[in-house]
Formats: sequence, C-alpha cells, structure tokens
Amino acid sequence: MASITAGESKAQVAAQSRAAAQPEVQVAAPNRREFLYYIWGASIALLLGQSTAGLIWFALPRFAEGTFGGVFSLAPDRLPLPATAPANVPEGRFHLASAPQGVLALYGVCTHLGCLPKWSETNFRFECPCHGSKFELNGAYIEGPAPRGMDRFRVTLEFADGTQATTDAAGGPIPLDGRLVTAIRVDTGDLIRGT
Repeated sequence: MASITAGESKAQVAAQSRAAAQPEVQVAAPNRREFLYYIWGASIALLLGQSTAGLIWFALPRFAEGTFGGVFSLAPDRLPLPATAPANVPEGRFHLASAPQGVLALYGVCTHLGCLPKWSETNFRFECPCHGSKFELNGAYIEGPAPRGMDRFRVTLEFADGTQATTDAAGGPIPLDGRLVTAIRVDTGDLIRGT
C-alpha cells in the first residue's frame, strides 16, 4: 500500500508541478473605468446613429400627392369664374385665381415678411394684414413694403379636347380661350418667384 500511496503522491506531485508551470488564466472583472468607457462608447454610437437617421429622414423629400410640397389634383369645379374672387386652397397654401389673362396659382404668403395676405372683396385685391402690402388678382405688386409680386406655383390644366397647358417659366397665367377645363394640377414643389 505504501507503494501505491507513493505512486499516487508522485502523480499528484507531477500534476501539481505541471499546473504550477502553466500560468493560470484569470478573467478579471471590469473595473469602474472600463465600465465607463463602454458606456461612453455605446452612448456616442447611439447618438451618431440617431443623428445619421435624422439627417437621412430630413434630406430625402417625401412629398405625397395632396400635401404641401407635392402635386394637388383639383376638380374643375374648384376653378373660380373669370374675374371673380380667387379660390383659397388652405391645405396647399395657395389661391387659385382666374384673372382676365388666365388661370394661375398664387402662393398664399406675402413676399415681404411671410404674412398671409387675405382677399378683400371691397377693394378686389389681396391685402396683407401685417404691413399693408397690396397685390392684384393676378398677384402683381400694387403698393406696400413687399419687394415684388406674389410668388406662383406651376399649374397644369387638362381640357375637354384632350390637350394640356402648363404655366410658363415666368409663372404666367394659362389662357382658357373658351376651352372647358377637365382637370387641374398644381405643383406646390415648384415655386416661381414673383416679379
């Protein structure tokens, strides 16, 4: 029995010497400084991710039809009679006018400081309630501090004979010439600067 014990002890001694020769791997728990580094790194990564997503969301235009910045399709009955008060389209922020020269869409914001000019039935013109700028039915400047006439949007009219007419580059009115209008499209994403 002594030899077995001695043999076992030799094996145990050999195993212990091998274990002592190999370095013990110890996993240390992260200290407070490392923990803070991880938290700061995760916070910065989250902030950069949110900023990038917000920038992409802001930069890509998503104008749906019927929302400001997109195209408005209007029924022909929304077109006012020639030389009458313009039709206000509040969801598109414009006035649809039938001036003696033709049909046009006027942006409903004053070119002076961005107030909202209202149509005055008594004076038959647009009048800005803030600083008194006045504009004709076709958006032409009359008087006041505004630097120019009202801005316009591009208009496309479809007629009963199958033809189409679109506003020119200067935003001039589209003459009707007795033709029957079947569809009206106003592109509020295409602003034409007033003169």
